[in-house]
Amino acid sequence: MVEKFYPNLYVDSTYQINFQRLYEKGFRGVIFDIDNTLVPHNASVDDRAKQLFQKLHKMGWQTCLISNNKEDRVKPFAQAVESKYIYKANKPSVKNYYYAMKQMGTDKQTTIFVGDQIFTDIYGANRTGIPAILVKPIHPKEEIQIIVKRYLEKIVLIFYKKKKKILEKQSNLL
Repeated sequence: MVEKFYPNLYVDSTYQINFQRLYEKGFRGVIFDIDNTLVPHNASVDDRAKQLFQKLHKMGWQTCLISNNKEDRVKPFAQAVESKYIYKANKPSVKNYYYAMKQMGTDKQTTIFVGDQIFTDIYGANRTGIPAILVKPIHPKEEIQIIVKRYLEKIVLIFYKKKKKILEKQSNLL
């Protein structure tokens, strides 16, 4: 049951993801959450985020920001990184994951998702059927409703890490 919340990959930071390798594997679209995935919660776009999107677009990636936040938060960020965007996305609803793929001209086989929250970001991507990369939150300062969910996420991550270790041991046996 808890597996529906598992990411395909769990990394420390969005900025450590090898997007070149993913592109070589056939992925062409990446959907990003914003807060605590690309910048700290409610922070403005920074040079690191701008450089990442410039690099992605130069490689040939299509990008879309998908956020449960309001348009006045999402639109300026999207404009600064020259990305498509969806605000008030109601994650984990699958509707706007599909809409993001439509905007990018990609599908489930060529799209990945990157986000920092298990119960909205990762669960929504899993329900949509696209690979999900979970990143550690950039900054610990968050809204109270997110802080409460982080405690539950820790439990999911314990099970995820145990399963991952078992699978790694099994693959080493072959």
